[in-house]
Amino acid sequence: MKIVLAPMEGVVDHLMRDMLTRVGGFDLCITEFVRVVEQLLPARTFYRLCPELHHGAKTPSGVPVRVQLLGQHPQWLAENAVRAVELGSPGVDLNFGCPAKTVNKSKGGAVLLKEPDTLYRIIKAVRDAVPKEHPVSAKIRLGFDDSSLALENADAITQAGADLLTIHARTKVDGYKPPAYWEWIAKIKEVTTIPIIANGEIWSADDAKRCQQRSHCEDIMLGRGALSLPNLANTIKHGHQAMTWAETKELLVAYSGYEIYSDKGRYYPNRIKQWFNYLKRQYPEAEDMFVELRKLKSADEIVQMLAS
Repeated sequence: MKIVLAPMEGVVDHLMRDMLTRVGGFDLCITEFVRVVEQLLPARTFYRLCPELHHGAKTPSGVPVRVQLLGQHPQWLAENAVRAVELGSPGVDLNFGCPAKTVNKSKGGAVLLKEPDTLYRIIKAVRDAVPKEHPVSAKIRLGFDDSSLALENADAITQAGADLLTIHARTKVDGYKPPAYWEWIAKIKEVTTIPIIANGEIWSADDAKRCQQRSHCEDIMLGRGALSLPNLANTIKHGHQAMTWAETKELLVAYSGYEIYSDKGRYYPNRIKQWFNYLKRQYPEAEDMFVELRKLKSADEIVQMLAS
């Protein structure tokens, strides 16, 4: 079984990837998307979202990190994919799943699920441009308004030469509302010949088992679940017990040092509050602490509360 850490814009950055891969259980990370419009982006853009490129495209604990691109123009995506692998990314991931309105309005992310031909042209252009030893993967949802094109989209991506497909088992309209329709992934598997990774609504080891059974996929991607339970990957892969709240608080204090050192505390209060929104699902103590935490404005006050 392989477990991939999902990209989450503004949440799972290189600091969070470092922290969660140190906890363990992950085999691969995907970056937040690099937005491609109509230009070849400078190296600094890739380094900003994936500083791991300076260190062999791996987190400090040795987990590979793959750059993700988002856009609509096949040739520009292809040129930027080449740049990503030249800078060291172990392959390229293409985002056809982002549900954000601003992204979809500019014809990126999930809106392209309405256009199987466009998916084909993008994947083919990138696959033709990137050396064969570098995998080209894609992430999709079941569709935009509905799942009527799910099989056609998956077939287009397969025929275009993608090496791997991750499927978030909801449509764009579904957003993140439960449930995830894992059975649809099993249907898609019947028309594809490439490996598939299942994603969506995996919050526990039991959820992971149900997802694997219903999707017929062994490999999974974790996003919000890993923020809710930081050692979720290890509970799934190795049968570990869920981290206690005391252990999680220690992790939060350690993360505080990373965040504050990285940006001098400028974004830290918002980041830690954002993380607490996920932790509340797993830990009642996080809910209680968040009531006080959200009133605090400075990094020092927040760290003092966490360490108490």
